[in-house]
Amino acid sequence: MAKPVHSMIRVRDEARSLDFYRRAFGLKVADHLKFSDFALIYLRHPSSPFEVELTVNFDRKEPYVLGDGYGHLAVVVEDLDAEHARFEREKLAPGPLRDFKHDGRTLARFFFVSDPDGYKIEVIQRGGRFG
Repeated sequence: MAKPVHSMIRVRDEARSLDFYRRAFGLKVADHLKFSDFALIYLRHPSSPFEVELTVNFDRKEPYVLGDGYGHLAVVVEDLDAEHARFEREKLAPGPLRDFKHDGRTLARFFFVSDPDGYKIEVIQRGGRFG
């Protein structure tokens, strides 16, 4: 059986991206591999072995075109309202809180935030399907 281990995104500014993922989600560098023209940086949260891989191509000057195929990463939190307020204090520009309903019942409460390269991350209240 296959086990998910990481998801990779390309970023332009290593320092900005590391700062964002540390402040927003508590991700820390698990491994940093530097090559002649690019670097691979694996970020991990202590609660999970799953990693976010940041690929930094040193010669890249223009922003990446995310296209219309990329969706988002998602994380769960214990207290969505507190996290949203913290993101605002940290000036991480969270989107509005949303209440997603199905058949009249709340399926999920969440907000989105974008990283420095425009990748969307969904922050979901723990519970129900997202336990």
